[in-house]
Amino acid sequence: MLSGASAVIPAAGRGERFGRGQNKVFTPAAGIPLLGHTLGAFERSESISEIVVVVGAHELDEARAVIEGFGLKKIKAVVAGGGHRQDSVRLGIEAASPDTEIIAVHDGARCLVTPEVIESTIAEARASGAAVAAVPVIDTIKTATPDGLVDQTLDRDRLWAIQTPQTFCRDLITRAMREATEAGFYATDDAALVERVGHGVKLVMGSYDNIKVTTPRDLEYVESKLGGRVKGEIRTGFGYDIHRFLEGRRLFLGGVEFPGETGLDGHSDADVILHAIADAMLGAAALGDIGVHFPNTDPRFKGSSSLLLLEHTAGVLKSAGWQVVNVDSTLVSERPKIMGRALEMREKIGASLGIDSGRVSIKATTAEKLGDIGRGDGAACYAIATIERI
Repeated sequence: MLSGASAVIPAAGRGERFGRGQNKVFTPAAGIPLLGHTLGAFERSESISEIVVVVGAHELDEARAVIEGFGLKKIKAVVAGGGHRQDSVRLGIEAASPDTEIIAVHDGARCLVTPEVIESTIAEARASGAAVAAVPVIDTIKTATPDGLVDQTLDRDRLWAIQTPQTFCRDLITRAMREATEAGFYATDDAALVERVGHGVKLVMGSYDNIKVTTPRDLEYVESKLGGRVKGEIRTGFGYDIHRFLEGRRLFLGGVEFPGETGLDGHSDADVILHAIADAMLGAAALGDIGVHFPNTDPRFKGSSSLLLLEHTAGVLKSAGWQVVNVDSTLVSERPKIMGRALEMREKIGASLGIDSGRVSIKATTAEKLGDIGRGDGAACYAIATIERI
């Protein structure tokens, strides 16, 4: 059985032509950073088994935040890049699993790439050793003299605009990079290194949408293809959570402790109200659920306050271009009675979300002695969150 391919995503460019004073891959498009869109395509590609992200040394935490915020599972490593793109790609390849046979290199700023294009380059690289996505040139291309006079008109039928992914057998691209480094040779794309050692590179049909975001106008085009970012857009999400009671645990509901009451079992403090609200917020923004963002296998969240998890969730939404408008929740439990402390809960939740407590609703009911909840074995909560595009 063929092993999966490794994707290397160089995203360490300075983006000087973009003119925004930051690495363009962290700029939102339709509410999600460009890098998030790019990584999502490789996450969905069935032939990709792992992803290595290469960014500037000062951007490692920012890249990890994007990865964490979107629940990407195939990330193998996030590494610091080198002085040139070619160096960054080499460092990314070195960070890939040693048994990887196929390397797919893709620009982090080409965020409209599709899994289908990725799959095509991988299939051809397995067959011929090297393949790149490309599209036929549409415009007439002329060369010119230094003083601006036309020198010649090129045969458009033989001209292709080269894109990424550029995909290779690992041994081939590694050898080509080593020989280029030894010779002090730097190319504008990885395929040129393979061409230099005498190996053919097969062209695979890419997509005219697979542009590299270089200027603000490119970003406008990307947003138009992604459906646009409509300021003031409203969405609503639904959340649900349930936990059983467990002796020896402290009880937290809505960010408030209830001393003397049996607590709920869970990896964090098991605050069922806050978990349901966080789930509703993530659902409204289509950003996964709390199991993706706060897995019960992650020791960082063991015993943690769910108020901190709720605050982190609000930050995830903000980075994706959303803010919370209001939340509504209903606790279903036989005990304890919570309405006497509902105002306190609303204030704590509002503070975590950065909204007025008047936009937070806390309600409670019982299960009328029906089922596990009605027997007092646990507690459940339903929540709805409304969010707005910012």
